[in-house]
Amino acid sequence: MAATVNWKKLAGRTLVEPGSTVDLARDFDTGDKPKGLKKADGLAQLEEAKTQLFALQDRFYAQADRSLLVVLQAIDAAGKDSTIKHVMSGVNPEGVDVHSFKAPSAQDRAHGYLWRHQLVTPELGRIGIFNRSHYENVLVTRVHPEMLWPESATLHRKGLWKRRYRDINDWERYLTDNGTTVVKLFLNVSYEEQGRRFLERIDRPDKNWKFSATDMAERALWPEYQKAFSEMLSRTSTEYAPWHVIPADHKWASHLSTFAVLLEALSGLNPAYPAVSEQERASLSGYRAELLRQVPALAADEEG
Repeated sequence: MAATVNWKKLAGRTLVEPGSTVDLARDFDTGDKPKGLKKADGLAQLEEAKTQLFALQDRFYAQADRSLLVVLQAIDAAGKDSTIKHVMSGVNPEGVDVHSFKAPSAQDRAHGYLWRHQLVTPELGRIGIFNRSHYENVLVTRVHPEMLWPESATLHRKGLWKRRYRDINDWERYLTDNGTTVVKLFLNVSYEEQGRRFLERIDRPDKNWKFSATDMAERALWPEYQKAFSEMLSRTSTEYAPWHVIPADHKWASHLSTFAVLLEALSGLNPAYPAVSEQERASLSGYRAELLRQVPALAADEEG
């Protein structure tokens, strides 16, 4: 008998315990896979997970008293786009919004760095996905301080990074206090696997567009990014918005872990279709009788 996935246990394996000090290389295996599960069985489990996720999201969308924000962070070629394409194919796109944050515009730079993210947080009943996110402001800018913004009079005051971690934690608490569940996923890929994926982008004409000289320049800064990632995970995994480190060397296993976290998050909210009052139910019965009167064929179908 093929092994099955324990979604709760799998999600728990990815959790960054709030208050812990993270060292990515020491604490999380980029090649981790569910024990005893082969790829073919894992792909079958993914299809089952999509069905479960769709059912949960359908009730979540109908109930519309909470929202869900999924934050995706990773180094280049870790699989953010693939995660959105494959995992979120298990939800109704009508209730999902994806936002990819590129270099800040002139208008963005004239505001605080969280401003543009606040503008697109998900409405009640909806799922919002940040493909890269507000965390770029303690990652890319940590490695490239020349890219820091906004250029305010207080920007370079002592304790910049401590203040930014505090700002982010406070903002995420504000979101959760106002009905948004924040799910943060860090896709953790190895140096070797990133190299393989870059080679594929170079060797395959249909993927050439994904590769640039900047990718190699950023790869040369791997140690600096790993340090920034580890500190980010340590400083911003909180009880109300914890991080999950997703092993990303094997995409099928990465998608399984991502599904596990999302299934646990949505099922924990226990979404339900809105209840109908007795008065509303009586009205529905009346409308039903009227429709059967208007279209006799419908009544005949029921009798048949």
